[in-house]
Amino acid sequence: MTALTSPAHARWLEAEGDRLLAFSRAARHPDGGFAWLGVDGEPDLTRPVQLWVTCRMTHVFALGQLLGRPGCGTLVDHGLAALAGRFRDVVHGGWYAAVGGDGPVARDKTAYEHAFVVLAAASAACAGRAGARAMLAEALQVLLDRFWDDEQAMMVEQWDEGFRVLDGYRGVNANMHAVEALLAAADVTGDGDLLERATRITARVVHGFARDHRWRLPEHFDARWTPQLDYNLDTPAHPFRPYGVTIGHLLEWSRLVVHLRAAWGEADAPAWMLTDARLLFESAIVDGWAVDGADGFVYTVDWDGRPVVRERMHWVAAEAAAAAAALHAATADPAYADWYATVWDHIATVFIDRSGGSWHHELDPALRPGGTVWQGKPDTYHAMQATLVPRLPLTPMLAGALRDGLLA
Repeated sequence: MTALTSPAHARWLEAEGDRLLAFSRAARHPDGGFAWLGVDGEPDLTRPVQLWVTCRMTHVFALGQLLGRPGCGTLVDHGLAALAGRFRDVVHGGWYAAVGGDGPVARDKTAYEHAFVVLAAASAACAGRAGARAMLAEALQVLLDRFWDDEQAMMVEQWDEGFRVLDGYRGVNANMHAVEALLAAADVTGDGDLLERATRITARVVHGFARDHRWRLPEHFDARWTPQLDYNLDTPAHPFRPYGVTIGHLLEWSRLVVHLRAAWGEADAPAWMLTDARLLFESAIVDGWAVDGADGFVYTVDWDGRPVVRERMHWVAAEAAAAAAALHAATADPAYADWYATVWDHIATVFIDRSGGSWHHELDPALRPGGTVWQGKPDTYHAMQATLVPRLPLTPMLAGALRDGLLA
């Protein structure tokens, strides 16, 4: 028996998920949406409320409701109300990336945040919350009408407030979360076109960009989708656009490819998917795990695989555990069960904060709590999902699987 087949381990994951949900409840912002939580779990009401945080936490509480945890449904409704209210641009459409007491503080419209609106609405719809399906329909329309570039089979990155001026930057991170959102939305709507678009993005990114660069995935591109390999060389620890190869995204893409393959069905999925998912995971292990002498994954490496930012991020460890679980489910290869156990041992030893709650979001290279890239504990999205992926089938996605009663 391995951890992945152990009922006792499943109970441990359930308890950890409940601990994360309990911590998350403090994020409810009195003015709407969900606040940024500090290292002590206290909401910072002086900071603008971030759309991505509100959407992620709405998604987390939808998972909590689907797990039967009392009180989570009202928190989902609180998140939906913020999306229908203070974040929404009633003039131009779409949602503002950040709002304060006097209104929007960031007026550009970005694909990253809009993908999370789709995810939050899809999960809330799976949970049966009022208004969620209408919100999902609107969010999909904005994402596909404004951000989808059919010729390139990718999402563009950023518009101005009125969707008139398109920024020249193109990014893979927003497209990765668009794939996740489209898969979740397809579970609600049954729209096969969403699955097709997710597949086209994934083929371009994984079977194209990643494969062409020896599985060291470029993240940053110009308007013609030419890789910009020196992007942010002077600010390598950027939280959203770091220089070089982001190890956690190799792991996240690996998992998403496995989910996408399962959504198609083994007989209909493109033959390259499982091979590419395995190669992405292998690249993350070879380039990222303990490469500087300490356990854990470094944040980024350069194009030769040398560490650049050596801080350890909680979300990278969470995605590693989830990817190992997904690959084991798809292949039954015991090596993935071994990596799964190794990563959770690492998480339990250094990331889980038993006194302050949740997980330390960042550790320094000596595995002490740090704050070079991230300050505080703004959301529990990655960690919560890591407690569920091992206990659910590969398709539907998490909320859909819980809706369908498929929890192990």
